[in-house]
Amino acid sequence: MKKKAKNTLAEDRLSKQGLRNIFEAFNKLNVLIIGDVMVDSYFFGGVTRISPEAPVPVVTIKKKETRLGGAANVALNVQAMGATPILCSVIGADPEGDLFLDLLRSQKLSQKGILKSRTRITTTKTRVIGNNHQMIRVDEEVETDISNQETTQLLLRISTLIKHDQIDVIIFEDYDKGLITPKLIQQVIKTARQKRIPTIVDPKRKNFMNYKGVDIFKPNLKELKEGLKLDFNHLKPKELHKVSNGFRSEQKIANLLITLAEHGIYINNEEKQVIIPAHLRKIADVSGAGDTVVSVAALCLALNLSPVLTATLANLAGGLVCESVGVVPVNKKQLLSEALTTGIAK
Repeated sequence: MKKKAKNTLAEDRLSKQGLRNIFEAFNKLNVLIIGDVMVDSYFFGGVTRISPEAPVPVVTIKKKETRLGGAANVALNVQAMGATPILCSVIGADPEGDLFLDLLRSQKLSQKGILKSRTRITTTKTRVIGNNHQMIRVDEEVETDISNQETTQLLLRISTLIKHDQIDVIIFEDYDKGLITPKLIQQVIKTARQKRIPTIVDPKRKNFMNYKGVDIFKPNLKELKEGLKLDFNHLKPKELHKVSNGFRSEQKIANLLITLAEHGIYINNEEKQVIIPAHLRKIADVSGAGDTVVSVAALCLALNLSPVLTATLANLAGGLVCESVGVVPVNKKQLLSEALTTGIAK
């Protein structure tokens, strides 16, 4: 593994040059991203009439776009921050899978962690946008777990990448589409511990309780309540602390990072339980904000930065992408500029 940055950042603010050095250090990191990938397809058009066939709007298409989605959007965020992402996933042996690989090539992203399956289709989400409003979304997907044989193949590929690519941090990006199984989780975490590679998780409901022993577990508030099958008043700090402390302790998680939408981000570990407020912004679209948060947090984790600084930078990045329409990766230059002017650095 590469030498990690010295952790001198604790709770006090660092110098502006120190912050610049951190952003420069991101460029040297290799990030393994394991998760469900998909193609995001968009049809943009205008609506001027209602269909005579049914009481629905007719959208006249003017533009079509295809983009990388799911865990691939995490890869785009990692790349945008200057690091090298290596995506590990399974796609279908279908035209959509070929399109996904073409999109990877166009973004100069590695394909060496991608496996093709003849028993699955490539997840594709098609959105129809009329007069700047989403009219409908059509999903093509298989949500059953990948086969034991595919899991074994994927684990072999992951093992090879860890051995040859000097991985600095591993991200689990779980969309409940079947790629991430309990067997895969357990084996990867075991290997990561042996190799002293930190792990971070962006979870969904199905595997919520299977990520024992990771370094950062990052659900949003809705995912936390659904995963625990528990409702509580998150606006009461005592309730939030009690639930978080119990879950983190039971799961042996080093840091619990909970995104609270407009209320900011909450960090819970053995030493700190604190809410970092969100910055005031003109929100255009919250889509993809979670992908950005986990990407920036992973890079900070790889550099062994303090949990509070990690949460602060991730919180700032997640809010920044919400100012853009659609799913877009974070702008590194803009994030550094904001970090330098919002009190993080002195």
